[in-house]
Amino acid sequence: MAGNTFGKCFRVTTWGESHGTAIGAVIDGCPPGVELDLERLQREMDRRKPGQGGASSPRKEPDRVEVLSGLFCEQPGELPKTTGTPISLAVYNKDAHSKSYDNLREIYRPGHGDITYNAKYGVRDHRGGGRSSARETAARVAAGAVADQILEQFGIKVCAYTVALGGIKATTCDLAEIQDNLYYCPDKDAAEKIDKRVSEVRRQGDTLGGIVEIRATCPAGLGEPVFDKLEAELAHGLMSIGAVKGIEFGSGFAVADMLGSESNDAIGPDGFSSNNAGGILAGISSGQELVIRVAVKPIPSIAKEQQTINRQGDAVTIKIGGRHDISAIPRVIPVCEAMVRITLLDHLLRQNAIFPK
Repeated sequence: MAGNTFGKCFRVTTWGESHGTAIGAVIDGCPPGVELDLERLQREMDRRKPGQGGASSPRKEPDRVEVLSGLFCEQPGELPKTTGTPISLAVYNKDAHSKSYDNLREIYRPGHGDITYNAKYGVRDHRGGGRSSARETAARVAAGAVADQILEQFGIKVCAYTVALGGIKATTCDLAEIQDNLYYCPDKDAAEKIDKRVSEVRRQGDTLGGIVEIRATCPAGLGEPVFDKLEAELAHGLMSIGAVKGIEFGSGFAVADMLGSESNDAIGPDGFSSNNAGGILAGISSGQELVIRVAVKPIPSIAKEQQTINRQGDAVTIKIGGRHDISAIPRVIPVCEAMVRITLLDHLLRQNAIFPK
């Protein structure tokens, strides 16, 4: 299976399956001498782990990260530092109930990768989706947490939050509200309505989709101007998240209804007057805030009866049990942040190869 590595200078390879022994990531190209706070890294993992209520699955995984290589502590009591060698991170699966999937061994689940994995490889792991499971994203969050502590030294910060879930949209954006509700929503009233909607849909045995917005401070000059445009690389990273089905930057699809005079971000002595471009011009960051939104599809595992086929091509009906999220939101939020962090650090290192600091 190719395609498990992302990045050119800061390269992240993830490995493992949902119901295997462990999942993890190998980071290659991390600069040496960077102090890493492992407790802070773990806090990022805790944001993504299941079993936290709201729209989350009841699966209980501690998601404790073990660092197997790439760090060295020179003096007792000091934070470990990166050595410049590959950093290997492992997260062991503790609460996998594989027998819950025995009835799916011969059946393709609608909305999942079962039928496409079988078409590509001739074999699939029916236990929770194997490699295609959202559990793989825990490894990305671990790698993104490493990237975050390096980006901080350059003043780059990434923040994501829910702007819509189940058709309910945030109408205000108070970032102070994000940590005060289960959905990381910056609108208190919308968060309360979302919680009621989630409870309603849970009783119906169905699932919900939504929209996540990601904002990032970013210096000017990141991104390559042709095939590796910054928005193309960010789109690659974010669209590689299984639940993400759409992406837009700045004003996004709304620019299709604008005039050029409306879409262009005028420039004056004090900088740009607007940010329809989302912080990127000609594939290169402009120094403005990056503004990205991703559309997150509903979780395909639902407790309602659906039509499908088995491996022999016979028509069957399916009703999926087990433990599943009602929505990928909010657990997908730290995953989105991680992919943006990994992408920005990769491009920062590429830019520093042109202008070493």
